[in-house]
Amino acid sequence: MAVAHRVYAEALLEAARDAGRVDEVRRELAEFVEAVQASSELRSLLRNPQIEPHVKRDALGAALAEADPLVRNVLQLLAEKGRIGEVEEIQAELERLIARAERVLELELTTAVELSDDEAAKVVGQIEEAAGRKVEATRTVDPELIGGIVIQAGSQRLDASVRGRLDQLRQELTARR
Repeated sequence: MAVAHRVYAEALLEAARDAGRVDEVRRELAEFVEAVQASSELRSLLRNPQIEPHVKRDALGAALAEADPLVRNVLQLLAEKGRIGEVEEIQAELERLIARAERVLELELTTAVELSDDEAAKVVGQIEEAAGRKVEATRTVDPELIGGIVIQAGSQRLDASVRGRLDQLRQELTARR
């Protein structure tokens, strides 16, 4: 994460808080980023260094006439400063800042088989209760785990998988030689 991404995200978050529109700004910026990700033409246009920044700014102003003024203004500023191609990173940093402010714990659940929505909700509920925080979890499947679960939250990793236990046993046995 570049320092500039954090600076723009912090400024936008502060302005949205002052205006009482954090949810709206968050949603509209996410929708814009989704549009950029869905359209290779739009992404190419925004990242094209041969197009003058003021042209990008004016095009965004016209295209986003109905958007929240804070979102429109920050996107136009990013275009003017030559950073509109980094909007995805800035939006991701905004999400991190909001999650931190809301004390949301973001984690990844990796299991050997796909969890049903009910099973995942139960696991997330147990983690929320233990952590005393709201949890947002992404789920992945890794059949090599054999069974169990691996929970990754930032740099913290809890490996309760069969593969993890076998690796631990192997290390203990080789250390005793």
